[in-house]
Amino acid sequence: MTDVLPLQAATQTRKKIFVARHAFVTRVTHWVNAACIFGLLMSGLNIFMAHPALYWGQSGSDRDPAAFEIGSTSSDADMPRGFIRFRDKRFETTGVLGAVRDADGDWHERAFPYWATLPGPRDLGLARRWHFFFAWLFVCNLAAYYLFGLTSGHLRRDLLPSRAQLRPKALLQDAVHHLKLQFPQGEAARHYNPLQKLAYLGVIGIVLPLVALTGMTMSPGMDAIFPWLVDLFGGRQSARTLHFVAANLIVLFIVVHLLMVVLAGPINEIRSMITGKLKILPEETREPDSPSAS
Repeated sequence: MTDVLPLQAATQTRKKIFVARHAFVTRVTHWVNAACIFGLLMSGLNIFMAHPALYWGQSGSDRDPAAFEIGSTSSDADMPRGFIRFRDKRFETTGVLGAVRDADGDWHERAFPYWATLPGPRDLGLARRWHFFFAWLFVCNLAAYYLFGLTSGHLRRDLLPSRAQLRPKALLQDAVHHLKLQFPQGEAARHYNPLQKLAYLGVIGIVLPLVALTGMTMSPGMDAIFPWLVDLFGGRQSARTLHFVAANLIVLFIVVHLLMVVLAGPINEIRSMITGKLKILPEETREPDSPSAS
């Protein structure tokens, strides 16, 4: 999440130019969001282990057919065999999901590895406390980002694609740049390309609000305050399934985001999100636009 500031703010040191790229509010909300999302994902996995299956509608139980399930079975050697099931399709996942080892190398029937959950041991009560803490911090931080983005013009100026950028030819050309790992140089590195804008708008405008609303739908307290949420998502189990899907979309976005940061130059990219300054080589300031990683 970035915003572009005037090039006049640049300061030059020999052959390097450092331009002001990320505003203070953008940097703070970015890192708070990162901490919240990791806390939410890890505590959410611990909560999910209480019943690692997904349904659609108002209710779901062991007797109902699950759309998705993580489970395990014991073999003759008393070693559990992990699996995931999509409807009638079953895949063995021993050692990754369903049946995992602990720090001593012993096998356990457990949906997720110990290192992936918060807390490590299976503890629904403590996991819910961690989840609610990060959830409310996440909602407040996201609201602050939206408020800043609207009042400062960041969302409209930096993330809203122009008509020219939404043309099929422009989107196809941008996709080719990404596939060829052609990263921007100079002035082009200070701006988002069409696919980046669509990805960021999709995450902050659709996926993150969906995570928040479906999470509220699963809370009996929130249902009492906003009873229309249950009807909006077709039931609490439907909301739980959508919550899980949205969380996985966030994971996918994070993986792609981190990969692009590494390929584009992690030191420069991370420094720009900490100090707000991005290094640009002056002889490259007139290169054409191509994909950026931030």
